[in-house]
Amino acid sequence: MFQKLPLLCAVLLPTCALFQRPPRPVHAPPEEAAQFKFPIDVPEEGRQVIKGDVVRAIQLAMEDFYPWDKKPPDAERPGKECLYQRESYSVITAPAGNDVILVDIFLAPDACGDKAVPSDMGALYAIDTRYWRILAIRR
Repeated sequence: MFQKLPLLCAVLLPTCALFQRPPRPVHAPPEEAAQFKFPIDVPEEGRQVIKGDVVRAIQLAMEDFYPWDKKPPDAERPGKECLYQRESYSVITAPAGNDVILVDIFLAPDACGDKAVPSDMGALYAIDTRYWRILAIRR
């Protein structure tokens, strides 16, 4: 039995690399964080309340559309780095009935400045909120 252990380890250890966890969010250094002062209340101007089920539907769609571990192609589109940044995309959501939320992910018009970019960058997702799965995608 113990003679086969090195072989078993040699086979199983490389597969562990396939099960990576998403990266944790980056935090500012403590000195910088100490300088930020929270207001007493969240300001009314610009406030947005997003329900939890909508947040979860957006997360599910965004993970499919642009997974956290996706790497931009090297030099395939020089000057188009904006296409490979999550913050370049905007989202519209709407209920579609029967426990379905539509999540429309699209490239924000000003995301790439004055560079010419494809206008069809994005996707429309139908998210099943009963079982938390992607029901359908229109690209």
